[in-house]
Amino acid sequence: MDFLYLELQRCPTLQRGLIPARDSRQGRRKRLATTAHHYPRSVLVTGGAGFIGSNYLLQAVKAHPETRFVNLDALTYAGQRENLAALEAGSAYTFVQGDIADLDLVTALSEEHAFDTVLHFAAESHVDRSILDPLAFVRTNVMGTATLLECARRAWNGRTDVRFHHISTDEVFGSLGPEGLFREDTAYDPRSPYSASKAGADHLVRAYHETYGLPIVISNASNNYGPFQYPEKLIPLVIQNAVAGAPVPVYGKGDNVRDWLHVGDHCSAIDRILQYAEPGSTYLVGGGEERSNLEIVRLLLKLVDQALDRPEGTSLKLIQFVTDRPGHDFRYALDGSKLATDLDWTPSRNLEEGLRETVAWYLANGTWMEQTRNRSYDEYYETQYRDRIDNPTETT
Repeated sequence: MDFLYLELQRCPTLQRGLIPARDSRQGRRKRLATTAHHYPRSVLVTGGAGFIGSNYLLQAVKAHPETRFVNLDALTYAGQRENLAALEAGSAYTFVQGDIADLDLVTALSEEHAFDTVLHFAAESHVDRSILDPLAFVRTNVMGTATLLECARRAWNGRTDVRFHHISTDEVFGSLGPEGLFREDTAYDPRSPYSASKAGADHLVRAYHETYGLPIVISNASNNYGPFQYPEKLIPLVIQNAVAGAPVPVYGKGDNVRDWLHVGDHCSAIDRILQYAEPGSTYLVGGGEERSNLEIVRLLLKLVDQALDRPEGTSLKLIQFVTDRPGHDFRYALDGSKLATDLDWTPSRNLEEGLRETVAWYLANGTWMEQTRNRSYDEYYETQYRDRIDNPTETT
């Protein structure tokens, strides 16, 4: 783990940390369009051993040395406690293995640590897995969120100097056509068990605000990428298969479009929203980088070939178009203007720069990739891709 930590320290993603966003025209902070300012002192972070949670904690513990963080994570297949080994020796960080749906456990932690903030990352998050096992998503994403909300309501008992920040997804809004953008007031239209479970969680969070006055904020983000992402997701899957010379499966024709957001930028947005958003508000967090899945795959293969000094185009032959997933949403894209206007936040990375950093991180952390690819991953890959790869619809 010392080697992993050193590699993280060399990574520009984590060196940047939670740097305040700047007005690109002025080079200085603008006045925020909000009077709220929340000062976290004792924070419950759920799902902090996962992808986004790990990145947030590595940045936040360093950026906020006066704040105490308790990381509650069940360590399911996608959770890796080792991601945060560098924090274990410090007094500002505590790890607890447990289930967010366990009311007794969450209550005991709340009584022990007197949390004034909940940062709720924990979720089952893979659409394909939600199709295979939808009840697991309902239990964690809906019941787990309800448990955290109820514990917060009981513990805070009408306090206003507290925050419950729920981290959500743009998938709750459904599918866009070729034009248009999701906005904070877009009607919900989830199309998969995953997005439906996250929509249910969002509604519960808002209901606790409207019914009990719980000081909540919600952020809905676009597709994230960067260090520590579990290898079943598109970007690390493409990188690892390209390195190994294995087939790179692409659903359908690869024309589904997503907006891509670097996890480091997402973490800085979370920090800004947590501290300055008015209770009850919602913000969309996007990268402003729309690409089709096929464009992303081709760019990643180019970057891997460059990093490994392979001749240009070597890995393109690995692409295999395979049978599409059921109900595959065509396009997601966000309007981030409210976040920019109210809280002076915009992403700092362009897509190619961020993907180049990401490829470099995964190549430098091959041991992490091997350790992360557990039995659950192997079983999932066989179930989801083996037959599709053996019977491709088309190859390049």
